[in-house]
Amino acid sequence: MSQRYYSLDVFRGATVALMILVNNPGSWSYAFSPLKHAPWHGCTATDLVFPFFLFAVGNAMAFVMPRLMDAGTHIFWRKIVKRTILIFLIGLLLNWYPFVQWTDEILVFKYWVNPTDAESGIRIFGVLQRIALCYGIASIIVYFLKPKSVIIVSGLILLIYWFVCVLFGGVDPYSLKGWFGTAIDEKILGIAHMYKGEGVAFEPEGIISTFTAVVQVIIGYLVGNYIVKYGKGFASGKEKQHTYRVISTLAVVAALLTLAGLTWGLVFPINKKIWTSSYVLYTSGLAITTLSVLIWFIEAKQMKNGFTKFFDVFGKNPLFIFVMSALIPKTLSLIRINNGQNAEGKILYTSPLRWFYTEVCAKFPGPPEVGSFIYAICFLTSLWLICYIMDKRNIYVKV
Repeated sequence: MSQRYYSLDVFRGATVALMILVNNPGSWSYAFSPLKHAPWHGCTATDLVFPFFLFAVGNAMAFVMPRLMDAGTHIFWRKIVKRTILIFLIGLLLNWYPFVQWTDEILVFKYWVNPTDAESGIRIFGVLQRIALCYGIASIIVYFLKPKSVIIVSGLILLIYWFVCVLFGGVDPYSLKGWFGTAIDEKILGIAHMYKGEGVAFEPEGIISTFTAVVQVIIGYLVGNYIVKYGKGFASGKEKQHTYRVISTLAVVAALLTLAGLTWGLVFPINKKIWTSSYVLYTSGLAITTLSVLIWFIEAKQMKNGFTKFFDVFGKNPLFIFVMSALIPKTLSLIRINNGQNAEGKILYTSPLRWFYTEVCAKFPGPPEVGSFIYAICFLTSLWLICYIMDKRNIYVKV
């Protein structure tokens, strides 16, 4: 079996690809149902992407942690703290980028807090920030505790979160208004620096729900650690029984976690936006199921083709290409193309990517969702070409 565990690269790459696909439709008003998040409770295919990526972060930790343990505590703290801070800062700066915006024909600086609106400003948290915090906290737990203690701590985090949701929540503790975590985010982050996509100040990557997301990384680590220890010889004909045992063990664990998540979800709803404990178990179970299937076909059956190669190149530069997926549209938004005039004679402008969507993709026959999806595919393909060229030249960006 390859030392890189090719199936893990494919799993991570597929997750990044899907994350880019769902985050970059031609129009947010037109997207097929599976490419939309659940309005509140529930779980769509899109709601699997982020937890799958956190799970993949944990998988990668399983390969790095032994070296950090051998290097000693001083090296561990230096590397983990540095990487956590860097990823967090990249996410924060990406929220702020491009630091200016068009307002009445001039470029205006984007202030930390809008001087004309005290409740509007730069968002502090986000996807990369959550990845950074989950990675940092999970690394500390895994480094200083034994595997059994890690499992116990993870279980306690999920149970305590459920308890405090009920204890400190409103009449409906799992609703947008009743969830207690928002009050904490408002107090610490400030309304100006929170997400407003739900119509009110609410942070889906907020402080409290980060703790349960940490468990997602830990589960990924435990699975990755199991594969590292017992996955040798997957592709060897001499160890077929061993291969079946490893994959069947993962399948059983996946089924138990999925069932536990669904069962818990009857009283503690499966919900991505407040990252409920049932959501952690349910999505982790599905992640292990997906990874088990990939291991079987890619490692055991050696089924490597253009399909696996497509995702593999994403998996080798995951954080870099995710940053680029936001950096490119934000940069191009500063370029304005004359798009005619409105009824009052005011010049209208559009950006290069917006022009491509409206003038090319949106004109494809069928419902508007088709054009929106075609745009997302084109954008994903362009990023894949960047990854492919980098892979061919052995360029791998690591933080």
